Amino acid sequence: MNTTKNSHHEFRFTSKDGLQIACSRWQSRGPARGVIQIAHGLGEHSGRYSELIAVLQEAGIVVYANDHRGHGRTVTSPQHFGDFGEGGFDLLVQDMVELTLIAKEENPDKPLILFGHSMGSFAAQQYVLDNSDSIDGLTLSGSGILDGLLKLASSAGREKYNFLNARFEPARTPFDWLSRDARVVDAFIKDPLCFPVLQPASTESFLGASARLADPHALSKIRPDLPMYLFSGSQDPVGQQLEGVRILIDRYYNAGVRDISHDFYQGGRHEMLNELNRGQVRTNLLVWVSGLLQVQSHRAEAL
Repeated sequence: MNTTKNSHHEFRFTSKDGLQIACSRWQSRGPARGVIQIAHGLGEHSGRYSELIAVLQEAGIVVYANDHRGHGRTVTSPQHFGDFGEGGFDLLVQDMVELTLIAKEENPDKPLILFGHSMGSFAAQQYVLDNSDSIDGLTLSGSGILDGLLKLASSAGREKYNFLNARFEPARTPFDWLSRDARVVDAFIKDPLCFPVLQPASTESFLGASARLADPHALSKIRPDLPMYLFSGSQDPVGQQLEGVRILIDRYYNAGVRDISHDFYQGGRHEMLNELNRGQVRTNLLVWVSGLLQVQSHRAEAL
């Protein structure tokens, strides 16, 4: 694999079921200080994170991302959008673990932070139940409690598939819940690699993870010194207008995790990295990342 500086490299690895998972690596501009692995959200793809990735590159961060099964460039044909395959959500999470192994092999001795947004944040929540020793930090964007989301989806009824947009009706589009920035919403709608919902079996697999993500015994397996950073908009329906995010933080505290930071943004909707105040959001994220990398660097020097 070519390692020319400042380049974007696409590659694939073979998942346990034989599916070729589409991945990318963006080299840092200047000496690498650390690695961030991005797990994108439902119905989107890693290409939507280009602005964040450019900021991270400038900060000396190597970035890795894959398009989840059923998403983006990993999909073999349009009818497979939203289809996780027989391995379901568990295998989607295992794909993330595999990408971590690749990133760590290519960047030995560099701290690695897992960044998950929306569905990717719930995948990251499951990831750390079994693999918290594999990463040096966890960032969750547009997250919350999956059991809470399951209750909302169940109460909405089948006739209201787009329950996430309910608080914004009458709305300009079915995706106004994503951001107050109309350009972001329109770009999502026009993006040929974006789609609105998972296929039924994949939805069942995804929501089926909710019980384990809320299980105190499972949560107790997360290493207590794992640094976490959560950020969310006060009007994000996935985070239940911050109620679900606060419950999630409490669950981590009760499980013994102590290094938890957060930023909540008044009026923000689901995609804070694509919100009207995105500059502030990215700056705050970068401040947390830089602080973590500095601590890791001091620890390495002391060894």
